[in-house]
Amino acid sequence: MIKFKKKKNAILERNRPISYIMVGPWAIMFIVFGVIPVLAGIVLSFTSYDMLNTPKFVGIDNFVRLFLDDDIFAIALKNTLIMAIVTGPLGYLLNFVFAWGINESPKKVRNILTFLFYAPSLGGSLVFIFQLIFSGDSYGLLNGFLLEYGLIDSPIQWLTNKDYCFTIVIIVSLWLSCGTGFLTFLAGLQSLNREYSEAGAIDGIRNRWQELFYITLPQMRPQLLYGAVGTISGSFGAGGLNASLTGNPSTDYCTHTISLHLGDCAFTKLEMGYAGAITIVLFAMMLTYWFFVNKALQRWSTD
Repeated sequence: MIKFKKKKNAILERNRPISYIMVGPWAIMFIVFGVIPVLAGIVLSFTSYDMLNTPKFVGIDNFVRLFLDDDIFAIALKNTLIMAIVTGPLGYLLNFVFAWGINESPKKVRNILTFLFYAPSLGGSLVFIFQLIFSGDSYGLLNGFLLEYGLIDSPIQWLTNKDYCFTIVIIVSLWLSCGTGFLTFLAGLQSLNREYSEAGAIDGIRNRWQELFYITLPQMRPQLLYGAVGTISGSFGAGGLNASLTGNPSTDYCTHTISLHLGDCAFTKLEMGYAGAITIVLFAMMLTYWFFVNKALQRWSTD
């Protein structure tokens, strides 16, 4: 046993340089484009910086302005939280339900359905389809249908009327949500250990719901955690779709999000210090959300 351990340790030591070489490029990219920007954002959040002059230390003034004087940020914060609460869990659940249903299909049907469900997330070109559907003139598909059957008297401005546009953005976000998380769940379902299902049947598992809760979910905890990270990042970072559908800024900022507000402050107003404060707040919100999601998922574990 001792000789075996020594031999194993020797092999590990011999392969260590190769491991560093393989991990090195990713680690460098992560530090340059991940760690350094976060640290720079923290430093800049306590300064006044316009990219032209030397940063000037202002303490917590940016955060005080953010929460007490910035009415647009208050609107963006509300919209972001609503989108995170609605599209985050619901999109996460839909991804898993679709993956679970498709996994139960025959292989040929499964491949077709996987492509059909994943295709909407491949590109922003589908946004133009929704712009056509919700166009505010009589040529819009939805307005044309409602006018044809006499359900409305005049076209509705779906994407500029604040009574409708936020709901439309949420619906479209859910439709386009079947991305990497969906494929991750599907891959996890296809790699399950079937021996656990057989053992569960012997121990008293009587239906698919019990099998899902007691056998499938515990085995899929890594995929569930990975999908949660993607869902949280997507829901809190929402903004591009909102701007494409309803414009930036939207009517009365009704679909404005923290991500859009961050872009306006950083690249339009060149208030990089203030944008850094927004970044820190958004990052803290994501970490808090992730903490509670991680706690909720810890109940399903095979450990």
